[in-house]
Amino acid sequence: MPRQATQIRDAAPEDADELLGLWALVGNGENSTRAREDAERALANMAAEPDVRMVVAEIEDRIVGSIHLSRSSITPLVLEPAVHTSFLIVLPEYRRHGVAHALLEAAVSWAEEKDIDQVTAITDGNRDTNRFFARLGLVTFANMRHSGTGALRKKLSTERSRVTGGSNRHLIEVLAQRRSMRRRQASG
Repeated sequence: MPRQATQIRDAAPEDADELLGLWALVGNGENSTRAREDAERALANMAAEPDVRMVVAEIEDRIVGSIHLSRSSITPLVLEPAVHTSFLIVLPEYRRHGVAHALLEAAVSWAEEKDIDQVTAITDGNRDTNRFFARLGLVTFANMRHSGTGALRKKLSTERSRVTGGSNRHLIEVLAQRRSMRRRQASG
């Protein structure tokens, strides 16, 4: 299959459905309506924000890849600016066709346009993705992990109990119950 020309552009709110499909976040019924509305709102917010972009790659009017770009300091205590890339995704059938390269070229071009010398990449931990970035010369700078607040609170409580011998366990449980009651009152 000959390679088709890849068009790179900023995402717009009307791209919400295609981007949700690309990210495999399409559901049914009420959840899909809410996901689309959230995505449309997020894309509109990005369009209005000069330091954030969602860039898409199109082939034959179909979105086949995207990347999120943000501009901020390289670390919280180092003011040198960087373009941070994240959520690079390309449809499986378009991988190894230059789509990810084109999206990263857009990130580098934006960095150069803004006189920024550093680009970072947050990856999903996938081995192929990490190897792709390593081949491009990006080195490990930090690891990013994710958890829901409830699950993390539970683990922290368990760990604290284990480390302190349970001396604060009752206090932690009381505080957690109070937080839960406040949330229920606020939402009801």
